[in-house]
Amino acid sequence: MGRIIAIANQKGGVGKTTTAINLAASLAAADMRTLLIDLDPQSNASSGLGIRKGTYPRSTYHVLVHGTPLESILQSTELEALFVAPASRELVGATMELSQEADRHQRLANALAPVLTKFDFILIDCPPSLDILTVNALVAAQSLLIPIQCEYFALEGVSELMETVQQIRRVLNPNLEIEGVLLTMFDERTNLSNQVMHDLREFFGDKVFASIVPRNIRLGEAPSHGRPILLYDIKSKGAEAYIRLAKEIIHGTEKSVGSRTERAAGDA
Repeated sequence: MGRIIAIANQKGGVGKTTTAINLAASLAAADMRTLLIDLDPQSNASSGLGIRKGTYPRSTYHVLVHGTPLESILQSTELEALFVAPASRELVGATMELSQEADRHQRLANALAPVLTKFDFILIDCPPSLDILTVNALVAAQSLLIPIQCEYFALEGVSELMETVQQIRRVLNPNLEIEGVLLTMFDERTNLSNQVMHDLREFFGDKVFASIVPRNIRLGEAPSHGRPILLYDIKSKGAEAYIRLAKEIIHGTEKSVGSRTERAAGDA
């Protein structure tokens, strides 16, 4: 059964899509069958994995609005274990088109149900907003990964995101957890980056990943080549960071499954 992780932060430019692309690729490189769902109308997660805009007839828009089977839109990538459900500009209108539908918040969860057993991990790249697309992701997901840039306004907007998470837990998805907070664009040479890291660890505690993504030019170059960083420059610090993050998440998932199994055995 695939673990569904939404990657969200309504603040733009925090490394959300970079994380979606490179975490998905790193999980796939570790022989985890991985699906990346692109819910951002900008389609950057799709193009960042070599899926060129305009080369596919249907997207996640058709899945959410028209009920197209998710499996029918999946695109393969350079990595054998990684598949993408691409996005399109049409997603901009999804909020309006779904606004009167009774199941508008469960569309993605319903679409994922038939493919859950086919993947080890399902990652959802959300748009930089708390609209109906992000709510669909949070309702479908088991956990939320929050990338936060190491800058002065790092915590700005996070409280709003956490309030949304609490509302969704109360009304739509009581099992939604925080997978973790990922520090991105970290520059160890600056006092600011170190202060932000300290503040975030005080605020989120052990929910902050040990893995930290540094500022890295190669990470910024890779999407223009339609490749994840581990295929573009596996020796770069960016590649190393996302490989470590993937290992951290795999280990955390295995630990969580083990704990649930032990509790179930105890109950029996």
